[in-house]
Amino acid sequence: MKKQIVNLSVAMMLSLTLSACGANTSVNTSNHSNMAMGDMNHSGSGIVPSGLKDAKNPTYKVGEKVTIQSEHMQGMNGAQATIVGAYDTTVYEVSYTPTTGGSEVKNHKWVIQEEIKDHKAEPYKPGDQIVLGTDHMKGMNGATATIDTAEQTTVYMVDYTPTTGGEIVKNHQWVTESEITK
Repeated sequence: MKKQIVNLSVAMMLSLTLSACGANTSVNTSNHSNMAMGDMNHSGSGIVPSGLKDAKNPTYKVGEKVTIQSEHMQGMNGAQATIVGAYDTTVYEVSYTPTTGGSEVKNHKWVIQEEIKDHKAEPYKPGDQIVLGTDHMKGMNGATATIDTAEQTTVYMVDYTPTTGGEIVKNHQWVTESEITK
């Protein structure tokens, strides 16, 4: 019996360890334990969505060194990062069911206004239904989603080295201003 409990505990810890989010987005790993690491894009192309505008007066400038204060995916919290881009937009936390099947992904952080298919000019509100136009994670592009939260802010694209070791993550999209410090 003890062996079964230990095996179950090890399996659960491994599952949580392998859980994370797409680097083209920021996701709370506790909300995405059903996603395998192979479903995530850790480094992005650096291409920003059409219509996204550079921030006029960002708190953190391109090239500046910062510390990430969020755990979208394992190894982010406390990681040293370099600002690659700063953009003013509306950022959303969304819940959706992947187009590839599987369980609903709840409270996915972050999707920006310009990553919503056929987005309108004015921001969406919590409870609104949208169609995702981004591929931060496998099965995301084209999925119907519900807006959980919405915030007008500056979002940042960053390069960072995970605190858990490994290769540098390039062009991670997105980290909000409240999730980084100097």
